[in-house]
Amino acid sequence: MKTVLITGANRGLGLEFTRQYAQAGWQVIACCRNPEKASALAQLASSSKLIRIVQLDVQNHPQIDSLAAELNGVAIDILIANAGVYGEHYGLGSIDYQHWHTAMEVNVFSAIKLAEVFAANLALSKQGMFIALSSLMGSMTDNTSGGSYIYRSSKAALNAAMKSLSFDFREQGTGVIIFHPGWVRTDMGGPHGLIEVDESISGMRQVIENFKMAQTGSFIKYNGMPMPW
Repeated sequence: MKTVLITGANRGLGLEFTRQYAQAGWQVIACCRNPEKASALAQLASSSKLIRIVQLDVQNHPQIDSLAAELNGVAIDILIANAGVYGEHYGLGSIDYQHWHTAMEVNVFSAIKLAEVFAANLALSKQGMFIALSSLMGSMTDNTSGGSYIYRSSKAALNAAMKSLSFDFREQGTGVIIFHPGWVRTDMGGPHGLIEVDESISGMRQVIENFKMAQTGSFIKYNGMPMPW
């Protein structure tokens, strides 16, 4: 049985990844910061023995280390670094620098930390995959309106870090994909998103399933379309 580890599994994209992978017969390690408040995830887990809920705050590196120690020797086929924060619309003159630091911790540092400590688990898989949930807002080419300093910079940094990771992970045969999930109707994406969450997740799962090592380090839309850096 294949295993997927998902961060931010309590809502939105993470919750739908959990639902779809469990439905497909995968063992799902569903991580979230406050399991006691994750009612939708708990309800999903109650109907599937394949879902294991784990408390994990991605800003808490010792907690990540503890989970890695617990899973030592366990093959992880896919790790989805999904947990993220938006960062709000702070403009020049009103930027909250502490919030910016938090956004970098959650959106960037945590992904690299996960890659570091679970590298051995991914190497045990026949085709390990590290998946990072980014955004088109991290694209330099696509930025024609400015603003959103916190979110844009954190996703651009994530893209750069994951591109580097793809070269380091190539040696052990682990692939890396950087996804733009589309503008999805979720708590983060808001009600005016262009697609539903199930369409986004289904598309990304298909890209993952058809992955070839030549694609590692690519910045890809949920439907497989290359995204501009």
